[in-house]
Amino acid sequence: MMRKTLATLLVATSLAVGTAVVPAGPAAAFTVFDPWNYGQNVIQAARALEQINNQIQSLQNEATMLQDMAKHLQRLDYSSLGQITGALQRIDGLMNQADGIAFDVDATDAALRQQFPGQYDAAVTSDRFVADARMRWLDSMSAYRQTMRIQAQVVENVRDDGATLSELVTASQGAVGSLQAQQATNQLLALSTKQQLQIQNLMAAQYRSEALDQARKAQAEEAARAATARFLGTGTAYTPR
Repeated sequence: MMRKTLATLLVATSLAVGTAVVPAGPAAAFTVFDPWNYGQNVIQAARALEQINNQIQSLQNEATMLQDMAKHLQRLDYSSLGQITGALQRIDGLMNQADGIAFDVDATDAALRQQFPGQYDAAVTSDRFVADARMRWLDSMSAYRQTMRIQAQVVENVRDDGATLSELVTASQGAVGSLQAQQATNQLLALSTKQQLQIQNLMAAQYRSEALDQARKAQAEEAARAATARFLGTGTAYTPR
């Protein structure tokens, strides 16, 4: 459109070649219109206008690019960190409530040496046998109770995870930029990690209760052997003097 207008102007100015304006007074000088110079001025003005339009378009493109960058850097409004850490803290609290042989290496070694001796001393009384056996039974029952409580807490956490998962999927689908999408993905990965960690805790509690029960049975056999040996004595018949 601009080129067509410019061509029209050039044609119009070329028709005025040689045209002179004659003033009314005899003493006035002739003013000659130079169409070529005028055409050059029009061309320069058109080029300047085209450059301005290009600059305006460039600024508009940069503004659009900045808007897109701001959209990609927009943070996600939803965060599941509180729910995830809270669930893990509840599981950790139950793990720390372990009685008897707890989830600590040094404490476990000390308790094992006390409750599960390799052999019984000859001076150990029957009452000590009974007391130790009862202590081992109580620890085994406590371990099973703790395992069941952790199982119940894991089930509650899984129910809560359903709502958290729904919120994260909705946030991911409604993400307006790459940052929001990445943050939603990170939270989904954190939720999966939390589920794996609580399963590991549950397995640790389950294996602990089973190990304690097996150790209790093995120690009961050793205690029975020691008691029988003490009852039978050396096997030497009594010889009166």
